Amino acid sequence: MNSVNIITLGCSKNTVDSENVAGRLAAAGFKVYFDRRHNDCDTVVVNTCGFIGDAKEESVNVLLEQIEAKRFFNRRHARDGRQRQLVAVGCLVERYRNELRPEMPEVDAWFGVHEWNEIITRIARETSSTRATSPTSSTRTSSPARQLSTPRHYAYLKISEGCNRSCSYCAIPLIRGRHISRPIETLVAEARQLVANGVKEIILIAQDTTYYGLDLYGRRRLGDLMEQLATASGAQWIRLHYTYPTSFPVDAIEVMRRHDNICNYIDIPLQHINSRILSSMQRGIDREGTLALLQRMRDRLPGVSIRTTLIVGYPGESEAEFEELKQFVREARFDRMGCFAYSPEEGTPAEALGDPVSEDEKTRRVGELMALQEQISLERNEARIGQIYRVLVDRREGDFYIARTEYDSPEVDDEVLIPVPHTPGTAAPLHIGEFYTVRITRAMENDLMAELV
Repeated sequence: MNSVNIITLGCSKNTVDSENVAGRLAAAGFKVYFDRRHNDCDTVVVNTCGFIGDAKEESVNVLLEQIEAKRFFNRRHARDGRQRQLVAVGCLVERYRNELRPEMPEVDAWFGVHEWNEIITRIARETSSTRATSPTSSTRTSSPARQLSTPRHYAYLKISEGCNRSCSYCAIPLIRGRHISRPIETLVAEARQLVANGVKEIILIAQDTTYYGLDLYGRRRLGDLMEQLATASGAQWIRLHYTYPTSFPVDAIEVMRRHDNICNYIDIPLQHINSRILSSMQRGIDREGTLALLQRMRDRLPGVSIRTTLIVGYPGESEAEFEELKQFVREARFDRMGCFAYSPEEGTPAEALGDPVSEDEKTRRVGELMALQEQISLERNEARIGQIYRVLVDRREGDFYIARTEYDSPEVDDEVLIPVPHTPGTAAPLHIGEFYTVRITRAMENDLMAELV
C-alpha cells in the first residue's frame, strides 16, 4: 500500500523529471520504485517519450503492457479492495493525449510535461493512505531532494528546459516549449546537495546545453556555470552532454582545459556533414563550420573524447550525400557515435518534404555507418592496450566489475571490464561507486578488459 512504481522511457531529461516527482512523492509518504518488473504497487506512472517513431511505439507498448498488469493486479486484489491507478505522463502525452485517451480508457490520468504538480495531487488524492493525502508543509513550501533512479554515485543535472532551436526534423520545441535556463546558483546548490548524498559524477544535460544562459542573462554562460560547478560543487567528475555546434561557446572549452574534474569529453550531435542537408535541417552551420569546430576542440583539448549522433535517410538525401557522410566518419574518427534513421514528425518543417527514402534504404545506411564506426572504435580501443586509466566502478555483473573512464558516459559508451578475483586472499573486493586505477589488457569494439594497478 502507499507505493508508486515509476517507469521512465526516453532520454536522461525524462529521468530527471521522474526523479523530481519521486522525491516529492517520497516526502509525501510514498514508497517509490523505479522498476519496470516490480508489480505490487498501488500506482504505476509511465513517463513516456515522443521523440521519434520508435520511441513513440515503445511508449505505447509499455502503456499496453501496464494496462494488462493493472487488470491482473485488480483481479488478484478484488477481495481486499486494492485497485491500481495507472498514470501516463511526459512527452507522448503532451502531443497525443486526445488521441490516446479514447484508445486506452484503462489509463486513469494523463499529464503533459508541464503538469508535475497535478501529478502529485492526483496520486495523493486517489491513494487510500491518509499519510499520503496530506503532504507535509515542508513539501508544499520547498522542493524535496530528488530520489535518484541512477546508481547513487552519478546523477544528471538538467540545466534548462525547452529549446529555442528550429531544427526541421525535431518536435521537441513543440512538446517542451521555449528554452528556460535555471539560475547558476540554483544549479550549484543542487549539485552540492547531490555530492553531499554520495554523487561523484555530475552529467550536465538539457535539450541544448550550449544555449544556456542566453534567455536568463542575455549571453551564453555555460562556461561560467561549468567554472562554478568545477570549483564549488565538490564533484569529482563533471561531464558535458547535448551540446549544439552552432555558436558553440568556446569559453567552455577553456574552462575544460583548466579543471581536471571536468571530463575531457564532449557530446555534440552533428546530425550530418553535407551543407545542403544541414541547411535543410536548419542547423545553422555548414560543413566548413563543423570541421573548424571539431578541429578547435581537438587542438585546445588534446585527447578529448567526442561523441556524436547522425541522421541518415533525411528527405532527399542522395547516395552521393550519404557517401560524403561516410567519408566524414572515416576522417573524423569519432570516439563514440550513434546513428538514427530519419523519422517524419507531425508539425515539423521537414514533414512537408515527405519521406522519400525507403525504410529498407534507411536501414542499410544505418548499418553501413555503424559498421564503419565499430571498426574505428576497435582501432581506437586497441591503441589503449597497456595504458593506465582512472576508472569509476558502476556495478558488478557475474565475474566482472563494470567501470568507465572519464572518456565514457554511462549507458551509452564503452565500459571497462575488471575480472573479479576468485582466489581467496588475492585481492580485496572492489566497491561500487569508487575510483580505481587500471591497466588496459584487451580491446573489443565497445568494451575494454583491464587489471588493477
